[in-house]
Amino acid sequence: MSNLSRNIHSLTDFKRKTTEFLQPLKRTKHPLVLTVNGKAELVVQDAEPYQKLLDAVELLETLKGIKRSLEQIEQGKEKKAEDFFNQLFDKLDSYL
Repeated sequence: MSNLSRNIHSLTDFKRKTTEFLQPLKRTKHPLVLTVNGKAELVVQDAEPYQKLLDAVELLETLKGIKRSLEQIEQGKEKKAEDFFNQLFDKLDSYL
């Protein structure tokens, strides 16, 4: 895991020396934290690890949904698919 506290730079330095920052950024795949007035404001990251992060978040959200569904089944709050679709089609018919 990347330690963000090691890669902190000012936005001003990043703007002045962008190409110098990009080479290690692409090589190490570690994000940079950019500061404005000494306060962390932005994170700059290579596209590949960023996409992996997005994929991991999507997987986590999917797993949370599955867990929530399983908990509802255990609590007896489940609805049969047939009942759900009948109810959905009834609602759609009322709109037409």
